[in-house]
Amino acid sequence: MATGDPTPPLEGQDEPTAISEVNQGASTGGARRRAIRGIWLSTAALGVGATLAALVTATTGNRRVAAHHHASSATRVPPRAALDPAAFAPGACMVFAPTSGNRHRTVFLDAGHGGPDPGGQGVTTTGRRTEEKTDTLATVLDTTQLLRAEGYRVAVSRTGDSAVARLSGKDLSGKVMSPSGVHKDLVARARCANLSTASALVSVHFNLDSYASTGGALTFFDADRSFSARSRKLAGLLQHDIVAALATHGWHVSDRAATSNSTGGSTLTSKAAAYGHLVVLGPRKQGYNDHPSAMPGALVEPLFISNPAEGSIADSTTGQHTIATGIADALNEFLTKP
Repeated sequence: MATGDPTPPLEGQDEPTAISEVNQGASTGGARRRAIRGIWLSTAALGVGATLAALVTATTGNRRVAAHHHASSATRVPPRAALDPAAFAPGACMVFAPTSGNRHRTVFLDAGHGGPDPGGQGVTTTGRRTEEKTDTLATVLDTTQLLRAEGYRVAVSRTGDSAVARLSGKDLSGKVMSPSGVHKDLVARARCANLSTASALVSVHFNLDSYASTGGALTFFDADRSFSARSRKLAGLLQHDIVAALATHGWHVSDRAATSNSTGGSTLTSKAAAYGHLVVLGPRKQGYNDHPSAMPGALVEPLFISNPAEGSIADSTTGQHTIATGIADALNEFLTKP
């Protein structure tokens, strides 16, 4: 057991009362899905009421929605509530009720980067530039809907193009996050995961390399945690199911395996380098990560967005939904099978 690890939540415990449901219509294609996703991003700062109103307008009709995990991400208007509005940026650290049944289990999904932290810069085969923060958010929103349809309560680190933490002037360097701002935002994600009492955590990122030919999927877990065996299992399932899901569409990406990240992490500052872990997954270190995530977790990097072929997949609604399906399948297996 790693020194200073918090006690993980009991698996199978009852979750807080679910949020009331809102009726909605079904998506009829990719164009509507993109429109709804745009409304999510553009209305994040307007509050729940404005967002729901806009979504209802975009999904008029009363079509029946299939309640299974292969449903479109845009088929349901997501009722949501903030876990601690005063502590997080508007639209950040939100929780969503199940849309079909109730397994009394919570999953935490983290969309990497956001707001003044764009993450990596990608490129498509047409030469269009993309940002990691946009593709991770779309993938997480898809995964959220799939898991809710399977009966899970889902907490997410952010629902729009924003930071997770409430940033101040010192957290910014011009229009981007300063190193201290990046750290503050990462710590906020772990705090949100703990507030959600989740049974599992998945952080979604995309990879980069200086060579455009480099590609493949990989998944990280932290071996220096008291629940590292469970994290290893989750990482293995995520790696397998994401690669398999991509292959069903003819996207045969290289399987770079699930691996421990206990000797990695940020090198933005000397403190980050000394910590040597991914903050969202890593153990306690006084003064740097005082309240680490308290549940098994993994960080996925399904594609290299610096590779134009893989960047095009990551930036497409089909690619994002395919990756989301792999994540949802892995989480469902992890939480339902010993």
